[in-house]
Amino acid sequence: MSNVAIHVEHLSKKYRLGQRQSDSKYRTLSESLLEWVSAPWRRLSRKDHRPSENIIWALKDISFDVQQGEVMGIIGRNGAGKSTLLKILSRITEPTAGSVDLYGRVGSLLEVGTGFHPELTGRENIYLNGAILGMKRTEIERKFDEIVDFAEVERFIDTPVKHYSSGMYLRLAFAVAAHLEPDILLVDEVLAVGDAQFQKKCLGKMGQVAQQGRTVLFVSHNLAAISSMCKTIIVLESGRLKLKGPTAQAIDYYQSTLNAQEDESNDFLPRSAARFRNPMIAPDHQAETSIQSGEPFSACIDLIVGKEFVGYDLFCILMDSLGNIVVHAHTDNRSFHHALAPGALKVKVSFPSLWLKPGLYSLHFKLIGAALDGEKIRLLSDHVPLSVSGEAAGEALLGVLTPPLQWAIHTTD
Repeated sequence: MSNVAIHVEHLSKKYRLGQRQSDSKYRTLSESLLEWVSAPWRRLSRKDHRPSENIIWALKDISFDVQQGEVMGIIGRNGAGKSTLLKILSRITEPTAGSVDLYGRVGSLLEVGTGFHPELTGRENIYLNGAILGMKRTEIERKFDEIVDFAEVERFIDTPVKHYSSGMYLRLAFAVAAHLEPDILLVDEVLAVGDAQFQKKCLGKMGQVAQQGRTVLFVSHNLAAISSMCKTIIVLESGRLKLKGPTAQAIDYYQSTLNAQEDESNDFLPRSAARFRNPMIAPDHQAETSIQSGEPFSACIDLIVGKEFVGYDLFCILMDSLGNIVVHAHTDNRSFHHALAPGALKVKVSFPSLWLKPGLYSLHFKLIGAALDGEKIRLLSDHVPLSVSGEAAGEALLGVLTPPLQWAIHTTD
């Protein structure tokens, strides 16, 4: 247990629907009046429901360990219990059953901007928010210039944050939280907010923290980002731990459950509904998800068609880690003159040497079609992560492509 940073044993958390979350015995007059007026209606609305039907288990009997210096990802569908787990680990929420042991100082990036006061200046909020997050004043002073430089708000540091734009507010809030030096860092979907530049800084900062040997739990729906940072992933489903394993294995399992759930939902649709299955990158190389920049690669997917199409168009979309579209290609059947018969099809698309900038990408397919009976069909596949590696340039490169251009320099008279 000496190398364990987080020990979770038989952890469970339940919520009762309709229960007041505030247990404070001190209430304002308006809160007391509202409680008195609404009480009969709440009793009436609850009388036809059994107590057991109002209980939801956000987490159910979860156990796992995280080693010191390990970067572990947590993935799952919305409502799987990811955020609840991090809130319990952060001591924000108490568990219903089970125990959590944390060995080291804990820092959380759960809700960026919590603790900021709109009437205070950026400078004052750095000290206030830093103190709330557990930073000592000497530590804040030592990192103050670095925080301001990271947030890019130096000109407005003595302006009340109520006058900041939403982007400036988020940058400053994240800069304070990101400059903590905890032994354990809990991160919940910070890449889902802000503009592209902000997200890029988030991802870069998380990468730095991971390289410094700290223990990190990282929740994200961005499979490309989480696969680059994490060697181990936990998959949660309906509050239960379904799998803890290597990144590739966990992502494959998670995507297979998404496909299975999609198939179950399609059972309620007409049997003629088309659907995608098993998207893969580089199928000729055992579904590898990592390539060298400039290396050709291919992607494929199964397409199940249950009715005749009078026309269709297939799209293949490649995006970077920030969601920017890099490639948006299609079969060019815009006239819809190509028919599509019912059956199981294998769709494969080959990419030439794109010379992508090293980084994280994701790929998915889309189908737009018109059936013989007039039904319009629009279908999207799951995203597949792709990691592109290559030699790092001396200076950070902008853009997306890094082709080996032919240079010629001549003197002029």
